[in-house]
Amino acid sequence: MLTYARWKYFVILVVLLLSVLYALPNVFQKDPSVQVTASRGATIDQALQARVSGALRAAGVSARAVEVDGDNLLVRLNNPDQQVRAADTLRPALGSDYVVALNLASTMPAWLERFRARPMLLGLDLQGGVHFLMQVDQKAALEKRLDAVAEDVRVQLRENRVRYQSVERRPDNSVLATLASPADAERARVLVATSQPALQSAVEGSTMAVRVPDVELQRMAREAIEQNVGTLRNRINALGVSEPIIQRQGDDRIVVQLPGVQDTAEAKRVLGATATLEYRAVVPGNAADALATGNVPPEARIYYSNDTGPDGKPAPVLLSKRVIATGDQLVAASSTFDQQTGSPAVSVRLNAVGGQRMFDFTSESVGKPMAVVYIERIPEVRTMNGQEVRTTRVNEEVISIATINGVFGKDFQTTGLESPKFAADLALQLRSGSLAAPMDFIEERIVGPSLGRENVERGMRAVMFSFVFALAFFVVYYRMFGVITCLALLINLLMLIAVMSLFGATLTLPGLAGIALTVGMSVDANVLINERIREELRAGLPPQTAIATGYERASGTIADANLTAILAGIALFAFGTGPVKGFAVSLIVGILTSMYTAVGVSRGIATLIYGGRRKLKSIAI
Repeated sequence: MLTYARWKYFVILVVLLLSVLYALPNVFQKDPSVQVTASRGATIDQALQARVSGALRAAGVSARAVEVDGDNLLVRLNNPDQQVRAADTLRPALGSDYVVALNLASTMPAWLERFRARPMLLGLDLQGGVHFLMQVDQKAALEKRLDAVAEDVRVQLRENRVRYQSVERRPDNSVLATLASPADAERARVLVATSQPALQSAVEGSTMAVRVPDVELQRMAREAIEQNVGTLRNRINALGVSEPIIQRQGDDRIVVQLPGVQDTAEAKRVLGATATLEYRAVVPGNAADALATGNVPPEARIYYSNDTGPDGKPAPVLLSKRVIATGDQLVAASSTFDQQTGSPAVSVRLNAVGGQRMFDFTSESVGKPMAVVYIERIPEVRTMNGQEVRTTRVNEEVISIATINGVFGKDFQTTGLESPKFAADLALQLRSGSLAAPMDFIEERIVGPSLGRENVERGMRAVMFSFVFALAFFVVYYRMFGVITCLALLINLLMLIAVMSLFGATLTLPGLAGIALTVGMSVDANVLINERIREELRAGLPPQTAIATGYERASGTIADANLTAILAGIALFAFGTGPVKGFAVSLIVGILTSMYTAVGVSRGIATLIYGGRRKLKSIAI
């Protein structure tokens, strides 16, 4: 008897409704837009909206809409050419207080967002995604490494009780240490030669000069590039971008391609951020008097706090030149809240070296204050004499000063942060690694099809015509069961798009190949079922019995064939990278949906048409 349980029909109906719901966002095209995000200290408000609108009108750029979208300002344009013109207009007009980035703004209705429906992301080889070309500031990288060399020399002298007056880095890529006596200078040279044999040290009187050879400088520059590439990979993983491309170009450039990115301003801010933390001791004394008179203690530097003084300006603070620990020594970081005050905080865990330094300092400084310095490098572009001049502005701000109430080592909290968002961003930057050198975005664009828009359109047209031809053949060859097969194939395609959209998969050309292969395998499954039914009819079984028997006996064969294909897809996903994973994802999802539609959905449709208590003499197959 040809029957199908009612609850199975209910499941088919629910699956079909959910598939329509989560595949529907792909119908809505995105608007070319420019997104303006505030840097630290700036705000997004109505005044900025009016300022942006005025700048666009003055440049002759017609915007479809200028609207405040949460923490961002979104400018919707009519076409990509206006998008580029608007970005070029707003960047110099807004300056470094805001991040101006190209974006594709969603036109999806708000009611779909309430169901967490979202369109399927397309890879760079189809449509959508961002291309960044980033320039690494190698000079800043070398300065950072030389600062580390100077700090290592100070630590070596201090730990071995060698008396010194100062250890300073000089512009000629060397470190000059002034010792108490010539004997101490010679002893210091032996210590440095033993601990850091790659450096060259020479003694003249009571001074010791430590030089970094050219070979070592080249190695430092090369390692800075490699560290930046690794850090970018970590940060992009934190953004959740699938199938990114990060590769080195030349000696000092890095290419980053982010397919299917929605918030390019967020990506640009996270990728280019060079923020880190330094923990320094607070030097006793009146910082305002020292700033006014110029009499700064030799072991101290003047920093500025995020708190304002009586004059309304940032209050100066005297901090030690010695760094206790830095973000480079950080192992883990997470945003949290201080249990005592409820203010935003970042839980920090240091490595063994940083933890030991922190333990040694806090052991000697219980009851004394310690400051947390937030350091951010911001790239700037200025036009001088008709040429672009790229510089880097360094912001150093004391974000927290707290009294050391007890001894601690590698695990502690940084409290007193301005907002939960700042705490979350800082934890992300620290957790994903510190950039060895600041990077400047020298090129940014939304990339179209890498194989050419015309080739992609022809490929999509070829897939569509082949799909139509296959359906036409089924209708002609299998008649009514050909119609059933066509309905099952269309539902399979709808389910596949819905599932990939729901899980935020990125569709690339290899992914399209996986979908095409999936449709072919689904066709094979329906052919097996239809031919099995015809065999049962030839054997003399009644039509309804032949249909039921055909589905039952073909299901095992279909499951075996698809199971082996799923295992192959899992292997491709596990061991493949980039486009291979995209192919594997669409293949696995497509096989699972095709098994359900070929065996379950098509049988339900066939039962609706031929089932029940009716008596059939023949069926259209």
